[in-house]
Amino acid sequence: MNSEEFRKAAHASIDEIVDYYDTIQDRRVVSNVTPGYLRKLLPSAPPEEGESWEDIQKDIESKIMPGLTHWYSSRQSPNFMAFYPASSTYPAMLGELYSAAFTAPAFNWICSPAVTELETIVLDWLAKLFHLPACYLSEGEGGGVIQGSASEAIVTVMVAARERYVDDACKGLEGEQKERKKAEVRGRLVAVGSEQSHSSTAKAALIAGVRYKPIHCRLEDALAVTGAGLQDMLNECEKEGLAPFYLTATLGTTATCATDRFDEIKEVLKDRPEIWVHVDAAYAGAALVCEEYQHLTEHWEAFDSFNMNMHKWLLTNFDASCLYIKRRRNLTDALSITPSYLRNDFSAAGLVTDYRDWQIPFGRRFRALKIWFVLRTYGANGLKAHIRNHVKLGELFYSLVLSRPDLFSVPTPPAFALTVLTIVPRSKATNGVKHEQASDAGVSDGLVKTNGVGDKHEGDLIEGNGVTKEVYELINARGQIFLTSGVVNGVYAIRVVSANPKTEEKFIRRAFDIIVQTAEEVLAKAGAA
Repeated sequence: MNSEEFRKAAHASIDEIVDYYDTIQDRRVVSNVTPGYLRKLLPSAPPEEGESWEDIQKDIESKIMPGLTHWYSSRQSPNFMAFYPASSTYPAMLGELYSAAFTAPAFNWICSPAVTELETIVLDWLAKLFHLPACYLSEGEGGGVIQGSASEAIVTVMVAARERYVDDACKGLEGEQKERKKAEVRGRLVAVGSEQSHSSTAKAALIAGVRYKPIHCRLEDALAVTGAGLQDMLNECEKEGLAPFYLTATLGTTATCATDRFDEIKEVLKDRPEIWVHVDAAYAGAALVCEEYQHLTEHWEAFDSFNMNMHKWLLTNFDASCLYIKRRRNLTDALSITPSYLRNDFSAAGLVTDYRDWQIPFGRRFRALKIWFVLRTYGANGLKAHIRNHVKLGELFYSLVLSRPDLFSVPTPPAFALTVLTIVPRSKATNGVKHEQASDAGVSDGLVKTNGVGDKHEGDLIEGNGVTKEVYELINARGQIFLTSGVVNGVYAIRVVSANPKTEEKFIRRAFDIIVQTAEEVLAKAGAA
């Protein structure tokens, strides 16, 4: 493909992408192909001779589109209310286009100085937008780095936490004595986190070769890690002869968007500096651009790291996970290896940042470019309006749910545009649960206490779980909207997220009507059985 052929192909591709975004709401949300569908449509080997772009492009619609679930777009389907959003925008796509053209591996500063320096600058911009403590800015001992995902960020900081703990435990030792001590300490290490934490913390522990123990969270605490719960876990570890070295605290858990009690965690750990505290805010961290959520960062100067994903709720396509470190030396001490072929005067003099030492992979893409484009296109006020609109739509949906206590119960308070609900069996329809409203108008930060779903007898729980699961599965099978479910302390629940860029009030009301109609249908069938 020469330059003129590329120009023509690029125009055709852009036109098709724009048409896709403009009509995405008319497509079935979830793919309904069967496993192995694509192998039946494609040849068993690549072509002997090259094909024209026109022939290649035709296969996007006929062969690839049927196997896509439509959530990866800035104008993503307003009928996709599952998981969390994975959004993009046209400015972000243009950033990817330039990044692909520049194709810089950027493992150190000298490879392409602009790649490193822009990343440092835009991450400092974001840190200020999020109202992070000054210790996370690059002008001090900290700084930010773009990772591929929150999971990658967590395993990276867990390795750094492990090495910091082991090194501190072996200070003053040398040679074989030091190696024996390292082995003994490593064998007792345990990472802890909420039982509501994303599975990435448990997976990171597997990769790091340490134990993992989850902290129990109660519905009456809105499923947050409390100071008391953390202290109980530390006491349990001590009795078992284990050495806690790492904690994942969460701003916006996966199942219910719960927020851990950061003030209580800080108090419990004030005399335990050896325990690395990482704040995982993969989805909900985006809300920190809004002033009404910035109180959540008040205690983070006592913690060691924080991450959020631009590619979830802040209009930037995957992958763009922003990791902030209070002391960057903790990363570089654990991950830096400099063979002779990587040495250069700038790095040796300590004048530059080499981001390869802040991550597990060696090479890296020019991901800062798309974040730069998004920040400049939307501005701080545009990002705030984007978040506030979705929170408002989430609160609308929550109010609709509360209007039907005969059908729905809400086990946890709404938070960050997420509502979690269960279906009330007919036998319990008069016992709808009421909850406290958010702490401030327009703010749902996951900190509000809840009465939960009350004490349930085992029979009631089984009945309610069965009805809720049937409603959920029927909705997704019909494909009008797409939802996800979860189990919250034994309660099967349906999750509804209103944070898709194309979502409007009419789509929220339509989704609610579909859930109501399906619930009534299932309950009527159960009553007639």
